[in-house]
Amino acid sequence: MANYKKDNHPKKLSPKGFRNFLANNMGITQNRKEEIYRDLLRSVSLQDISYWLQVLFSAAIATLGLVLNSPAVIIGAMLISPLMGMILANGLAFAVGDLILAVRAIVNLTLSCLLAVGFAFLLVGMLPFKELTSEIAARTQPNVLDLAIALFSGALGSIATCKEPKGVVTSIPGVAIAVALMPPLCVVGYGIGVKVSLNLPNGLEIARGGALLFLTNLTAITLMAMVVFLTLNIDTLSVRQQVREWHSQDPESHFIQKLLEKFPISRPLEIIGSLPSRFIVILIPVVTLLFPLSQSLTQLQKEITEKQRNNKLEQIGQEIWQENFAKFSNGETRSDIGKLVAIEQQGKLVIQLSVFTNRLYSPEEKKQYTQLVASDLGKNPDAVEFQLVEIPTATNEIITNFNNFMTATELLEKKEPVPQQPPTLEETHTSFLKTAKSALETLTLPPPAQLLHYEIVSSTELPLSLNIIYLSEREIDPDAKSLLIVDIKNRLKLPNTNVKLQRVPVSPGLITFEPDSTELQPANIQLLTFVAQILKQQPNLSLEITADFEGEVSQTFTQKRVEIIQEHLISKLQIPSNKITLLSGKVPAKRTVTFRIKKMKINTGVT
Repeated sequence: MANYKKDNHPKKLSPKGFRNFLANNMGITQNRKEEIYRDLLRSVSLQDISYWLQVLFSAAIATLGLVLNSPAVIIGAMLISPLMGMILANGLAFAVGDLILAVRAIVNLTLSCLLAVGFAFLLVGMLPFKELTSEIAARTQPNVLDLAIALFSGALGSIATCKEPKGVVTSIPGVAIAVALMPPLCVVGYGIGVKVSLNLPNGLEIARGGALLFLTNLTAITLMAMVVFLTLNIDTLSVRQQVREWHSQDPESHFIQKLLEKFPISRPLEIIGSLPSRFIVILIPVVTLLFPLSQSLTQLQKEITEKQRNNKLEQIGQEIWQENFAKFSNGETRSDIGKLVAIEQQGKLVIQLSVFTNRLYSPEEKKQYTQLVASDLGKNPDAVEFQLVEIPTATNEIITNFNNFMTATELLEKKEPVPQQPPTLEETHTSFLKTAKSALETLTLPPPAQLLHYEIVSSTELPLSLNIIYLSEREIDPDAKSLLIVDIKNRLKLPNTNVKLQRVPVSPGLITFEPDSTELQPANIQLLTFVAQILKQQPNLSLEITADFEGEVSQTFTQKRVEIIQEHLISKLQIPSNKITLLSGKVPAKRTVTFRIKKMKINTGVT
């Protein structure tokens, strides 16, 4: 009975036995281990021209893909990026304690990174556009999750390398992981490029974020490659003997060995032969990177929490509006929500709401909405700021009466329809002009914009276009502009109409004279020419010029400058004198005298 228990007791595998068992189970033979080592050793050669071409071309493709915001192009760069081989070779060097391989891999990887960053920098400098795309921004704020992804990817890449390959040894992990290697390097080049060419203050911040992501992936993949190669017992006695022969026969390895022997630092570096020391060396940068990565993750958590809170606030604001203000007392629709944004700023809730409405809301109704929102959220009404953008729409009553009239007329006539020829371009233009005039009679623009007039452009090849010209100190808000265009198309009943909004600025700019000079500078002449073009295109506008002068300048000298501006407008730019009004005002003493084109206004009584 005792013998039975002794013979059938499960045997415990030693660490080395487990490593051999795992390698044999994955089909990694002794010959395969030697092939892995030899292939990775060859991959760190500085004399491989095809490798450097791959680095150069993948950097170019990745940079253009980032600038064009094209994931497909970036994936193309991933497929040809060869950086994975360098990192796996570095992990193998840490796993087996091969100092020569480690030095060669680190030197090759450093030169590869400098080449990729430098080429991306040159390419960005030559591009006519350098917009910060979402693909670039996504690689400037890495966090702990990126480190975890790199750890799993490094393990997968190492295992794929160790298994029997069907192509180039680094092709499989290159496809799986290069996404985290070449694009961040190109982001570094992009950041430096925009800093140098455009002197943008956030250029270095972008470069720093890309570098942090690359270092995160580099250290994580190296660590996992080291763990996998150790687990699979790559460093057998037979492999070590082969490695010594390869290094003695390889010119680059021989050069590195002789170089290390000449420097006193070579002796302390032999500590890489100690496995615990090698783990400490690779764990130090990983742990160091955890601090900035954790901060980024915390910031990401705050942003997500804030976005969820804002979404909840928007939902509450929308429900309150729909229940209390979207309909009349008889149940008919009064307004439709175009867009609602709710954000909290410095302890105050700001609600921005854009609506289509056929009756404008009174201040009392807006106040009531603010009180309802504050009550629902348990806030003081003073802590809620409500901003309402109203886009007036035509009432349904006019449309209904028109449709009823047309139906009654058709029933009375009871005549067969007479075939008609397609309308000519002139007839289409005239018909559209009448439709636009009728539809836009009640059109109201969001303050402070004032409708000047509209232009109709018709063509046999292009759809009808309607240009709305308005006078305003600033552009109409983009959300309000979108709602306004939809409203205009609904009024015209022509959804394919191309509607454009063109602003005429109230204050086009300043005219500045040099001290003791009455001569108009080229920039001033250009500004006056621009103003003259507006006055000619918009005959219902006039011009007010305010002359601000310092006390030390004589009245005569100031008057001379005013006359020069007026003469240039009248004689050279052909602007009638009755369209120009001169005003004056004093300001504190300055080194220059300025003339402000203060206002372009609609003449009283002009329709």
